[in-house]
Amino acid sequence: MPTESPIDWDRAERVANSIANRRSDSLPATGPGVGLDELVPPGQLEDQIQAVTGLRSLSGPASVHLIDRAAWIHANIASFQSMLTPLTDRWAAKITKTGPMAGFARQVAGAEIGAMLGWMSTKVLGQYDVLLGNDGRGDAVYLVAPNMVALEQRFGFDAVEFRQWVLLHELTHRAQFTGVPWMRDHFKGLVAEIMQFAEPDPKQLLEGLRGIRSDRAAASQKVREGGIMGLMAGPQQQATMAKIGGLMSLLEGHGDVTMTRAAGTLVPSAQRFENILQARRRRGNPLSRLVMRLTGMEGKLNQYAAGERFISQVEAVGGDRVVDHCWQRVENLPSMDEIRSPQLWLARMDIVAAT
Repeated sequence: MPTESPIDWDRAERVANSIANRRSDSLPATGPGVGLDELVPPGQLEDQIQAVTGLRSLSGPASVHLIDRAAWIHANIASFQSMLTPLTDRWAAKITKTGPMAGFARQVAGAEIGAMLGWMSTKVLGQYDVLLGNDGRGDAVYLVAPNMVALEQRFGFDAVEFRQWVLLHELTHRAQFTGVPWMRDHFKGLVAEIMQFAEPDPKQLLEGLRGIRSDRAAASQKVREGGIMGLMAGPQQQATMAKIGGLMSLLEGHGDVTMTRAAGTLVPSAQRFENILQARRRRGNPLSRLVMRLTGMEGKLNQYAAGERFISQVEAVGGDRVVDHCWQRVENLPSMDEIRSPQLWLARMDIVAAT
C-alpha cells in the first residue's frame, strides 16, 4: 500500500484555484487578446536567440501553450509533487498517519502550498517548465493568458509584441537548459541536494525563529534570498541554495539581456515593456511585497537585477559572448559571491580586457 503524502495535493489545487478565481481579471485562456497562431512561430524566435547566444535546444522545436491560471496551477502542482517526493516520502515515514491530527496536518500543508500557488498564479506571465521536462510531456513553455491580457489592457500594450517579448525570455531559458547538454541534470541535482538535507525537524524551525531575534539583519537577508525556506535552512542547505542562487541569477540575467537583444524589429516596444514592468515591480503594495519576500519571489526578482549587472560587467571586459565560458563546464558557473563581484569570476576564468 503506497504511503500517503503528508501534503494534501488535492486541497492545494482547490485552494490555489479559489484564490486565483477571486481576481476580477480571471479570464479563460481564450479570452481577449491574441492566440499563438498570430505570433511569430517559436522556431523563428529560437533562430533569433541562437543568433544572439549561440545556444540552440537539442530537444527539437519548442512546444508553447497559452493557458489559464487553473492550468498553470495544475502544471505547477505536478512540478512540486515531483520535486518534493524525496522529502515527502521521508516525512511520511516519520509522522503518524492515523488519527485526526495527521489528516489535519496534511490539509494545512496543502492549504499553505495552495495559497502560495494561487497568489503566484495571478502574477506570472510565462514559464519554462524545467522540472517536468524529459518526463514524456516534453519541456513545455507556458504563457498565462489572463495575466498577460490584464497588463495589455491596463497599459495599452500591443498584444502580439508583448507576448513575443515574454516568449523570447522563456525560450531563452529553454535554450539554456536544453542547449547546454549538462545544465538540466546539474539543476535537478542541486534541487535533489536541497531535498536530501531537508528534514521535518521542529528544532530547526525554532532555531530559525530564534535567529530573527538574535540577528535580525542576517535573518532578513536569508528571507530576502530564499523566503521562509532560507530562514530555516541548515548550513548544507544554505550552501546549496547559494549555488542555486548563483545559477539562477546568471540564467535570469542572461535571459533578460537576450530577450532585449533578440527582440530586434519583432518587438519595437521592448524597452517600453521593460520600463513599465520594472516600475510596476518597484511600486508593489506592501502586502504584495511581504508575500513576495516570504515566498522567495523577491529573491527571484533580485536575481534578474544581479544577473544583468553581472552580464554587463563581464561583457565590458570580455566582450558580448564572454558568458559562453559558463556553458563549457559546470566548474565555470559563477558562485553567488562572483555574481555580486564579477571581477572574481573574471580573475578565475583568467579573462582580461582586450588592449
